[in-house]
Amino acid sequence: MTLAPLPFPSDAAGWAAFVTERPAERIARVHEIDARLTSETGLSTAERLELWNDADIALAEALSEAYVVSEAHPDAEVRETAESQVQAVESLSAARLLNRDLWGAFADASTEALDADQTRLLTHLLRDFRRGGVELDEADRERARRLADRDTELSLAFSRNIRDGRREITVPADGLAGMPQDFIDAHPADEAGRVTLSTDYPDLMPIRDYAHDRQTRVALVSAYNDLAWPENDAILAELLEVRAERARLLGYPDWADYETETRMIGGGAEIPAFLSRLDDASRAATDAEYPVLLERLRRDIPDADVVSIADFWYLLGAIKREQYDVDAQLVRSYFPFDRVVEGVLDVTGRLLDVEYVPVDVPAWHDDVQSFDVVRGGDRLGRIHLDLHPREGKFSHAACFPLAPGVAGRVLPEAALLCNFSRGLLEHDEVVTFFHEFGHLVHDILGGRQRFARFSGVATEWDFVEAPSQLLEEWAWDAEVLASFSANADGEPIPADLVERMRTADAFGRALEVRRQLGHANVSYHLHVDRPADLQAETERLYAASSPVQPLRGLHPYAGFGHLTGYGACYYTYQWSLVIARDLLSGFAAGLMDPEAARRYRTEVLERGGSRDARDLVEAFLGRPSSFDAYRRWLAGE
Repeated sequence: MTLAPLPFPSDAAGWAAFVTERPAERIARVHEIDARLTSETGLSTAERLELWNDADIALAEALSEAYVVSEAHPDAEVRETAESQVQAVESLSAARLLNRDLWGAFADASTEALDADQTRLLTHLLRDFRRGGVELDEADRERARRLADRDTELSLAFSRNIRDGRREITVPADGLAGMPQDFIDAHPADEAGRVTLSTDYPDLMPIRDYAHDRQTRVALVSAYNDLAWPENDAILAELLEVRAERARLLGYPDWADYETETRMIGGGAEIPAFLSRLDDASRAATDAEYPVLLERLRRDIPDADVVSIADFWYLLGAIKREQYDVDAQLVRSYFPFDRVVEGVLDVTGRLLDVEYVPVDVPAWHDDVQSFDVVRGGDRLGRIHLDLHPREGKFSHAACFPLAPGVAGRVLPEAALLCNFSRGLLEHDEVVTFFHEFGHLVHDILGGRQRFARFSGVATEWDFVEAPSQLLEEWAWDAEVLASFSANADGEPIPADLVERMRTADAFGRALEVRRQLGHANVSYHLHVDRPADLQAETERLYAASSPVQPLRGLHPYAGFGHLTGYGACYYTYQWSLVIARDLLSGFAAGLMDPEAARRYRTEVLERGGSRDARDLVEAFLGRPSSFDAYRRWLAGE
């Protein structure tokens, strides 16, 4: 059976209906299903699970569609309406897990005659009911419902303020010294001789990489570190309190314990233990790297006594250019945006045995490019690439599910929302593109599950970054890059330059881990300690995590979007990276080795969340995952 993709509207009236009528229909469907589950007492356990799956599909469709529209549609009214639908769907999902009649349909259900998939779904479902608070008394259940709704409301407001928090600064025209010529040409000075810069990535990233003028770097990085402040200050403070109360009400010591129960790490106390392990593993290399940065900064500013986060990328670039013969401006000349898009599609298509067939269909913006993902004439899913910044759009880079893939029922769809330049890309942006595309193909290839609950990237949340971090490696391979890169003369990036890039990349790696350690410490300690002074404690945590110091007096937590979705668990990125470095050993015969790619595709990506992540890794590697590959990578071996 051929599954139909999502029918996006082509006009304003259609979008108004899309964000009202479609979610309303799905919410009504869920209510009908719940009525059957609570009234039809003769249903078998298998029949009940199928009905629950029907509701899961409806909820996932309503939530995903509304969420993408809320983050990407150019019309503010449509975004606002979609956001209200996200709130409604999240509220319904939380309320269902507090419904004792629904719980009763499964609590004592017979497990006889259930197969492995059904047993897994029932086990997860009963755990969800318990974690939702269904066993609480009536007053506490009502309180749990209100807290869950408030969590969603605050999280949406927090994200909205970041999305709408774009800032601009002006600097003297000579403050662009060191910038690529195409950047200077795109930023003409006004009558007063000043240039306007924004916190959008196409301005922020080149400025922090290339601007010789430290004042320019500090000014723009400072503006970026104050995104959504002061608006998000009170919102975050309340969100942290709401989550703490929810955790206590549900029987957990803190929010970290609540979140980690369903993750690979297994418990909140394991987070600081893991972060301590990262601290130990990166300390020696950090102690060697930081003095090199400080010495290089003092060549520009003789009395400098500390390297700040506004200096970090600029100094890394200077050192790599001067000591490793890697000029980032030369490197970027090989990566025109259009060729990078073509390259990512070609490389991942060959790797995963799929084709990306362009389709001319309506979407939420003219920038969106849509493709069917095809293998052997069979459409596996559809992807949508929305890759440039605009007002009111999600301001980072991420993959968003659109339709939950269910075998024989729903075609999986997902979208990338990124903020790349339309011209030349930094190599870091190429790496980011591969990373986010890793989520995209995981969502599509894992989207042929029997149950929506296990579709796509629905693995444990601290594994979900591993496939994306693994795919980053392809952006460092000379043959891969040569297959799509081209400078103005049509020449691909030379293999010896890529080799120097790889060698240079090892320098600063430990300091980057320390930067990530800072994010993880902020994520964990804000949720667990709930400091009265968010600004002071965030600054202290960043300062203690790395010798590269934060800019003082700013409020980066207000724009730290991962504090909503990742909560106390930003450690996920390094946890997943440990796994990703280990998974790479399965490609010992080469990154494009067809047999390794086939095993990886079938044992990891195509399984979605139908098996535990540890089992996915072991099935591919033939052994449990190890910390050793990560330690060697950190040491530059």
